[in-house]
Amino acid sequence: MTEILVQDAAPAPISPADRVVEHPAWTRLKNAVEEIRPWQSKDGSIDFDAEDAPARVDAEAVVDRVIDAIGELSPLLPHDAEYHRALVADLRKWADDAFGIPDFLDALLAFQPARGRADGLQHLVVFPMYTQNGNPDRNLEAVVLRMVWPEWLADLERTRYDNPLFCGITFEDFTAGYDTNSAVLFPETIAVREAPERFTWGGIFCDREAARFRAVTSEAVQVLGLELPEDIQEMIGDQERCQQAFVLWDMVHDRTHSHGDLPFDPFMIKQRQPFWMYGLEELRCDLTAFKEAVKLDAEGHSHGRDVQYAVLFDRMFRFPVTGERVRNYDGLGGQLLFSYLHKHDVLRWTDNTLKIDWERAPQVTNQLCAEIEKLYRDGIDRPKLVHWFAAYDLVSTYLAPHPGSRWAKGPDALDLSQPPRKLVDDVLPDEFPLSMFFEALSKKLKTVIASTKGITAAGTAAADGATPSGAAA
Repeated sequence: MTEILVQDAAPAPISPADRVVEHPAWTRLKNAVEEIRPWQSKDGSIDFDAEDAPARVDAEAVVDRVIDAIGELSPLLPHDAEYHRALVADLRKWADDAFGIPDFLDALLAFQPARGRADGLQHLVVFPMYTQNGNPDRNLEAVVLRMVWPEWLADLERTRYDNPLFCGITFEDFTAGYDTNSAVLFPETIAVREAPERFTWGGIFCDREAARFRAVTSEAVQVLGLELPEDIQEMIGDQERCQQAFVLWDMVHDRTHSHGDLPFDPFMIKQRQPFWMYGLEELRCDLTAFKEAVKLDAEGHSHGRDVQYAVLFDRMFRFPVTGERVRNYDGLGGQLLFSYLHKHDVLRWTDNTLKIDWERAPQVTNQLCAEIEKLYRDGIDRPKLVHWFAAYDLVSTYLAPHPGSRWAKGPDALDLSQPPRKLVDDVLPDEFPLSMFFEALSKKLKTVIASTKGITAAGTAAADGATPSGAAA
């Protein structure tokens, strides 16, 4: 293997205007990673006995190219020097171990982006990993990202939404695993020999979230004939403004998983539960972000109102009709929010036109948040199965269960001699099917939703400042 050292000594850090991805070494690194990826098995190893597998010496040569490129790029990113040294060592170890199941724990422990959050700071990240909502295999991936940490956001995190592990990020460029619907960079997805004692960061790509939101919302507004308030119309036409809304939403959402009256592990790690429990947890976190945005709006914070409508529109228009219907907990949460607002007369679908009572929307949305919070608070005093049924009752008050559901028939329809985790088998894959409204909307939006695969801010630049079709002039 070629000996390439990542040096601490480096020229002055590049300015925010300079881009790592414009360095020729990035192209060489990206191409080398893309050459390795098809050789890998699901667990990240390379089976040299497989058909079309490379010779081991050829795989080593490509890894040498990856290491060479990291050595050229690392001086541009002195804050990542320790990580890049560990990364090179883990790459060499993987090759020396005949490309077995990769173990990049040392590199993972050395990568600490949350310790130096600065707006515009770039990172070069290379790991064997799966990409959530993207590629399920642990392939080698490379991504150059930029931190989103404006002073106003840093001030909110410091003074009222403490979240020292959160990293708002945007894409500069990426390999194939991110040419997908994935919008996160999480340490849990990385191939390691053992999980660290604790994870110390989590990144969410607010540029992809914002670009996807703008594309789907613009189409939904046109399809539904929805007239928007002028300020929200302007937000949807502005990629940067939407990114700012999403990074604030994400920061508050992320911290909410460990805040509040929680009757169980908020991340439900190693727990087997009905998927509506996951749906309620994600919706609780989003509605908490909404509730905080209402407060910020009342205090005159410029991003408060934007966050409210980012939550409403993404949850109601995109979530219910995105992805498969098998245990789609985010889709269920979106359906529940829409139905709750409809049943409380905030939404009206009349004459093939959607109308929203903009004045009552914040109050009634916060009311749903309060109902979920009460469910959680009461759940502290309930056995697990009783809590699951209480959650089912809340959801089924607003969403019709599948007519073949055993859970909908109540406890007498289930074998309660089994442990709760076994009763999850009786949950239907699509326990709460789409309503007729969403069945129709799904057909109208499927093309635009498919088009957002791999989207970034660059893909929406031409739309900046545009008025969403069908929006009020």
